[in-house]
Amino acid sequence: MSEKKRKSFTSQHKAKVALDAIRGAKTLNEIAQEYTVHPTQVGEWKRELLAQASSIFEIKRGPKPEDPSSSPERLYSEIGRLKMELDWLKKKSGIGQ
Repeated sequence: MSEKKRKSFTSQHKAKVALDAIRGAKTLNEIAQEYTVHPTQVGEWKRELLAQASSIFEIKRGPKPEDPSSSPERLYSEIGRLKMELDWLKKKSGIGQ
């Protein structure tokens, strides 16, 4: 007996199906047939999208916080340290002669 493998859908596909369901131009059954998913799944994705829609607008706009690990001074000091280590290794191994 062969096992059926579950279908996995991308988040983009789920969002597309849920948005169609929210628009209400078609019934859940019509949307389910169009996207080849179960009508219950369409309803679940619709409820999930409606529940999480408010969180999209909670994010404050403005400049994104800078990542301290990408500061130019820190990167230049890391480059200098690595260059010194490379020079030392070349000197010890006799490659740089």
